[in-house]
Order: sequence, then structure tokens, then C-alpha cells
Amino acid sequence: MKIKIDHSSPIPLHIQAEELLRKIIRQPQYQKGKNLPNEIELATKLTISRGTLRQAINKLVYEGLLVRKKGLGTKVNNIVSSKALNWLSFSQEMALRGIPIKNFELKISWVKPDEQIANFFEIKGNKKVLKLERLRGRSEGPFVYFVSYFHPRIGLTGDEDFKRPLYEILEKDYHVVANLSKEEISARSADKFIAGKLQLDQGSPILLRKRFVFDQVERPIEYNLGFYKADSFIYTIESRRE
Repeated sequence: MKIKIDHSSPIPLHIQAEELLRKIIRQPQYQKGKNLPNEIELATKLTISRGTLRQAINKLVYEGLLVRKKGLGTKVNNIVSSKALNWLSFSQEMALRGIPIKNFELKISWVKPDEQIANFFEIKGNKKVLKLERLRGRSEGPFVYFVSYFHPRIGLTGDEDFKRPLYEILEKDYHVVANLSKEEISARSADKFIAGKLQLDQGSPILLRKRFVFDQVERPIEYNLGFYKADSFIYTIESRRE
């Protein structure tokens, strides 16, 4: 298979690399479990830097197309996953359901990101990011606890009025448009902290919704965790056969 990056193209190198990787991993040998070439070999073949290649690989890892294991290399992820075609902010979702929302807690802080968040943002772990915590629900009680981390590139100060819709703040105040969302949903038991927030018994079932949000040129802008009472959240997936 012929693979080539066009350095004269206006399309960013990492976007070209992503598309080539998508073609590469459709080859039978990779679908059957063969590891991709190591980063040095693949970057040399594509005539791009390892950093550019890593950006492309990270994108496919977050999409669930690739899985990377330390010491074992990178290969196609053969676990089938589903994703919705469209996404809405929490406020929009609740408005569509006709559910009035109450904010029980709102906390803003600056923190050093853990390794997973730093890797998602592609920043150093000693660079602080804005952390926004919100406990939200109906008038009778909370049903979701959100934790959001934002890329420093956006320019958020922490003085914003976060009672306003989040993506309205980003777009109107910072000209950052949230254009793409990728999500992971898993079931788990509430630990002591989350149980306290959601007014549950420790060990009660909850749903964890991870949301990775990107701007119009697919740069990461938000890493969001939502902890839902299990009986309060239904996720609908629409798939269309092409």
C-alpha cells in the first residue's frame, strides 16, 4: 500500500496522518491483530515528526479505533463501540426533556492535571488547568456531578459566570467553538465521595460519562467527567447504515 504525506497541501500534517492511519488499519493484517510499525519507523515512512504522528495516533486511540499498551505496541481495537451522531450540552439535553435544572454546587480551582488529562491536552503535567465542578439536578435533589478540565490555550480565568451555558461562554467570550464530542459511558459503584455528592448509599450503581470535547480544527478543549445516578440517565444511540 502506498502511503504519502503531501507537505505542500494546506491540510495539516496530523490530519493527513490520521487519514492515512485509517486506511492502514483497514488492511487485513492489522484487522487480524498485527501491531502497527513502531513510531520511529512509521514517522520515517510518512516523512513527519514523531510528535505529529503521535498526535494522529492519539486521536484514533480516543476514538477507540486503536489501543496502545506499554511494551506491547499499538494495534487495532477489535472491541465494537457505538457513538451518537449528535451531542448536546447538559443544559440543552434537559431543556429538550422539559426538566428545570438547579445548581447545588459550583466550585472553580486551578490544578495540576493527572497523566491522562495532560496527555489528552498534550501539555506538561506541571502546567495548571482550570477545573470546574458542578453538582446539578432537579429541585428535589441532585442527580449528576460534573467535573470539567479546560485547556489553558482557551484563556479562561476562573472569574467567568459559569451559571451561563458553558459553550456559550467559550464561543461568545473566547471565540472557541465546541464542534466535536467523543464519549465513553461505563457502569460502576459509587465511592464514598460520589455517594455523598449524589445523596446515595456507598456502593449504589452510577453511570460515569466521559466526554472529550474538541474545537473546529479538532484541538482538545475540554475533558469532562459526569457521574449520574443510574436511574436518571438514558443514553440513546442513533446509527445509520451507509
